Amino acid sequence: MKGVLLVNLGSPDSPTPKDVKKYLGEFLMDERVIDVPLWARTLLVKGIILNTRPKISAKAYKKIWWEEGSPLIVLSERLENKLKQEVELPTALAMRYGKMTIKNGLQKLVDQGVDEVLIIPLYPQFAMATTETILVLAKELRDAHFPQLTLSDLPPFYNNPEYIKVLSNTIKESLKGKTYEHLLFSYHGIPERHIRKSDITKSHCKIDKSCCVTPSEAHAYCYKHQCLEVTRLVGEELGLEDAVYSTSFQSRLGFDPWLQPYTDRTIERLGKEGTKSMAIATPAFVSDCLETLEEIAMEGEEIFHEVGGKDFTTIPCLNDDPAWVSLLAKWVTEWSSK
Repeated sequence: MKGVLLVNLGSPDSPTPKDVKKYLGEFLMDERVIDVPLWARTLLVKGIILNTRPKISAKAYKKIWWEEGSPLIVLSERLENKLKQEVELPTALAMRYGKMTIKNGLQKLVDQGVDEVLIIPLYPQFAMATTETILVLAKELRDAHFPQLTLSDLPPFYNNPEYIKVLSNTIKESLKGKTYEHLLFSYHGIPERHIRKSDITKSHCKIDKSCCVTPSEAHAYCYKHQCLEVTRLVGEELGLEDAVYSTSFQSRLGFDPWLQPYTDRTIERLGKEGTKSMAIATPAFVSDCLETLEEIAMEGEEIFHEVGGKDFTTIPCLNDDPAWVSLLAKWVTEWSSK
């Protein structure tokens, strides 16, 4: 029997420093998130970050926490529940980090008689710290605990025409009746070295203005290229003029070079240049979360207002949008019929 496992990032159990510290410890100790030798990662995470960051992050989580719990978890559960109504296969939901483990998700499917699983990482683009870490862990768990399972995975769908149409329509609907001078596409940032490590050619990625637009098989694993493609394709779908939209990267950590331009500095620059109204979409995320609800919708708006901006519109993620659910169901049905 076939089944589906949706996998998202994860969340602390509560917006308290204790639970946030536990969550950040698991997340940041992942070798595909902070990809330095174990001794250095341990020193950085356990010796520095976990002694300061949990209190700061807990305050941020408290700002966006819902009565039902973590927005990312709640929205992911809504997505799974709606998907269940459109497909006839057993489905389960898991998180890469936190108590809703991939192991538990696989176990739920196995308990229903499933022996072939489609893993759907809820990320449009490939990255070491998202898609890769999910798939690597899933295969390790399969080998250790579920040798009878056959695993498949949904490839990155950043350039899938149906996805682009659904994403474009949600952006268009969110902007109805609103004016904006600039539309910013903000993606979660990653260190530049992740791009080089993911380059299967070991020679293409220069992280400059040319490599992401020069055809290469490296693009299949290039996060930056895939982000830029989403922006370009949505811009075309919506008929936007080049001057009114752009791409930036948010959520940088540490002092190593990360993908640029940075979202906070871009918001600041636009405001200082006289932009009075802007909108932001966050297509690296399928579900709204801390990075969209607090970092963009709160901190981003504050930055914009401080430099003279007035109207600031945050466009929701796909979340459990009916068209997005139907598209996921279509992909699942196509896979199950093979």
